[in-house]
Amino acid sequence: MRTIINLNEGWLFEKGVTAFASPETVNLPHSWNAVDGQDGGNDYFRGSCLYQKKLNKADLPEADQYYLEIRGANSSADVSVNGKQLAHHDGGYSTWRVDITEALADENEINILVDNAPNETVYPQMADFTFYGGLYRDVNLVCVNKTHFDLDYFGGPGLKVTPEVTGTDAKVELEAYVTNPAEGQTLRFTVLDKEGNTVAEAETTETKAVLDIAGVHLWNGRKDPYLYKAEASIVVNGEVVDTVALRFGCRTFKIDPENGFILNGEEYPLRGVSRHQDRWGVGNALLPCHHEEDIDLIMEVGATTIRLAHYQHDQYFYDLCDEKGLVIWAEIPYI
Repeated sequence: MRTIINLNEGWLFEKGVTAFASPETVNLPHSWNAVDGQDGGNDYFRGSCLYQKKLNKADLPEADQYYLEIRGANSSADVSVNGKQLAHHDGGYSTWRVDITEALADENEINILVDNAPNETVYPQMADFTFYGGLYRDVNLVCVNKTHFDLDYFGGPGLKVTPEVTGTDAKVELEAYVTNPAEGQTLRFTVLDKEGNTVAEAETTETKAVLDIAGVHLWNGRKDPYLYKAEASIVVNGEVVDTVALRFGCRTFKIDPENGFILNGEEYPLRGVSRHQDRWGVGNALLPCHHEEDIDLIMEVGATTIRLAHYQHDQYFYDLCDEKGLVIWAEIPYI
């Protein structure tokens, strides 16, 4: 079964270097522009900084493959394990993963060189916000069976959920993406209600299934932000070897030139704010409590919608928006 280990604690860090001279110890999320990126002078440090983490393989759960999951490194990064270069990534706002299995030894040194210097690869390089440098979101180790839901495709979850409301019911299409499929495997798809009760399920040799929800409970904005959960499991010889889950809402919407935004057949005025992922003294290295405080303030002013400028925000904040019933204007041109 999949095990996810958070690696946020105890990284060595040094600014402006590609090899350590006098590192300090930091915890993630971390940005080296938490102060100089907010003084308004547009003279904050932009360059290469080095993060290092040591891992003892004996402390890790047994698994066939180990993926380093980096949920935000701005804006380019290189990953090496025990001196072996494994990956380069351009783009500072999306999750990406590196298969580090073959590079692991008994004792391991993980280096992540992050660079927020201007370049011609990462877009944009001029904007109305600071290009904070750092490992500013969680870093995890994902430990999986050889047969698992896809971890290599652009940081995705390996499961796609597409609900369609039809009258008082809903059809939910679940599509799974499996790496190294096993002979004779089946996929078990389940939809659960808000209380955790199973409302629909199927087991199939196919990677796609359509499940019916009778008498669907609609996600209805701030009035009633009801969420279901979709689970998918890979079963091999009667044993579950991997499971993923996503929450989702069932609703209809359209935009009418005369009547505005229509949610579930009724006019739903969109009044809201624009949000950037930073705050004073922290930069963009937000903790869950910061996301929660932001969402509480947005709810307090009576917002029904939110514009997420101008990039992918932390998935935790998207989840909070769904829970609270905010219609998301997800402007994400920058990855």
